[in-house]
Amino acid sequence: MTVTDRFLQYVRFDTQSDELTNMTPSTPGQMTFARHLEEELKKMGLSEITLDDNGYLMASLPSNSDRTDIPTIGFIAHLDTSPDMSGKHVSPRIIESYPGGDIVLNPEKNIVLRPEEFPELYDYIGQPLIVTDGNTLLGADDKAGIAEIITAVDYLQKHPEIKHGKIRIAFNPDEEIGQGAHKFDVDLFGADWAYTMDGGAIGELEYENFNAAVAKVTFKGRNVHPGSAKHKMINSIRIANQFAIMLPRWETPEHTEGYEGFYHLISIEGTVEKTVLTYIIRDHDRDRFERRKKEFEHLTRKINNEFPDCAELEIKDQYFNMREKIEPVMHIIDIAKAAMERVGVHPVVVPIRGGTDGAQLSFKGLPCPNIFAGGLNFHGRYEYVPIPSMEKATEVIVEIAKIVGEKR
Repeated sequence: MTVTDRFLQYVRFDTQSDELTNMTPSTPGQMTFARHLEEELKKMGLSEITLDDNGYLMASLPSNSDRTDIPTIGFIAHLDTSPDMSGKHVSPRIIESYPGGDIVLNPEKNIVLRPEEFPELYDYIGQPLIVTDGNTLLGADDKAGIAEIITAVDYLQKHPEIKHGKIRIAFNPDEEIGQGAHKFDVDLFGADWAYTMDGGAIGELEYENFNAAVAKVTFKGRNVHPGSAKHKMINSIRIANQFAIMLPRWETPEHTEGYEGFYHLISIEGTVEKTVLTYIIRDHDRDRFERRKKEFEHLTRKINNEFPDCAELEIKDQYFNMREKIEPVMHIIDIAKAAMERVGVHPVVVPIRGGTDGAQLSFKGLPCPNIFAGGLNFHGRYEYVPIPSMEKATEVIVEIAKIVGEKR
């Protein structure tokens, strides 16, 4: 079975995660998919297969080398798709050779994937692409990664002339809601280091990510009939708006790139009596990240000076930049670069403007940079994946195993 065959099969599982259920996995479809993969791994004859009640699936490809000093390496991908858009009844379509120009995803709804809006399409002219029908996301994030890992392991099984050490693989739930590594048993996994196959375009290699926090600011008001509200009403919505406009206008996702951090207002829930603003705070630099959190404390005090006891702030750290955990073991980045170069892929080392399970796993003692899975425009109807990118990602996994098996 090819990586494309597997991918097309996997995207038909509805595994959209949900941060409101307070369960692990957060949705039953993820466990259904995990059980399907468990059976596939059993049929392949892998060893040490475990699937726990929280939906964490692990397995091993045993070493086929006489050497006993080869490190155990791991490859990880996540089961869930983003809550941002439905992943139910995904209907993928293959464009055999993208000719350039617009791709009509859904003629009835006039949903069109246009290179003017997504210029990366120009990089894939002449290549086969898998696209959506415009009604759902595709699920390349991260079912492409799962397909690539399993296909690479299958290839290594069928080519025993490639000597490698023990390889561990894992598929976990709820990455998209920031909980994928929370119940990941690093000791059970038992790898010296690992790679998440969860990046974007071909060539991406990432070992830096945002430091991340979520901030919730609650504003208390007082509701009085508007006809007699003078000097009595306290409108929490207006106070919340006052808070929001005090934050720097240009330090938002739509105005930042690269290593630039931001404040991102992700939800507003409000009435006159009570309004809640929820933000995510992001920055690659730890000092700037801490200053951003301090700015929220400063603005909350400022609001409370004008409206006593009106505003209450809650800040919770989510994850930190894995760079500090990867830099002491940079040889694992060198290995990934070498593997890409061997298969004709130019490594593009970029910071992640987000987070991955690898960030949290790195802080749990498993250094875990991120490698491209090949998809683009994740989390929406315009998501697509070039088939050659998935094939190259599969080859990179094989080459990493080969390089680690060669090194002394």
